[in-house]
Amino acid sequence: MGVEGEAAADLEWSDHGPHGTLASAELYDPATGTFTATGSMTVVRDAHTATLLRSGKVLIASGDGANGVLTGAELYDPAAGTFAATGSLTVARMGHTATLLSSGEVLIAGGHGGSYLVSTELYDPVAETFTPTGSMTVARQDHTAVLLGNGKVLIAGGTADMISVLASAELYQ
Repeated sequence: MGVEGEAAADLEWSDHGPHGTLASAELYDPATGTFTATGSMTVVRDAHTATLLRSGKVLIASGDGANGVLTGAELYDPAAGTFAATGSLTVARMGHTATLLSSGEVLIAGGHGGSYLVSTELYDPVAETFTPTGSMTVARQDHTAVLLGNGKVLIAGGTADMISVLASAELYQ
């Protein structure tokens, strides 16, 4: 089964299996409702993000690995069914968001990397690099980020620490 167009958005990534964190990945076919194994990620990870890029590749960013929170990222190529390393994030993080911007870049926001993070960074899919960008006003993990019609990103909710749930939102411009 090949992956084309919108089908690439239906990738499902293993994160917690019966024996812990996995590197395996599967493709979901919405026409048949079935999953098919594809290549494995280059490292085991969970609490990462998977973002469909304009090229049809999928950016897998950061997460929690076998030896702690990761800065590494990789690209899944659906045509080849393989994963390959790409640039590293500037900050190790998990529980963050990754939002595809209208420019084709990906905004990586917040998460946890030893402490709750206010930092954000941009992934450039042409250069395959991550660059720091403006910080959020509040450190957040497990929040939501949505690209709005005006090109801004609404970042809302999440947690600020092990106890506090946030009832705030902010805009990335």
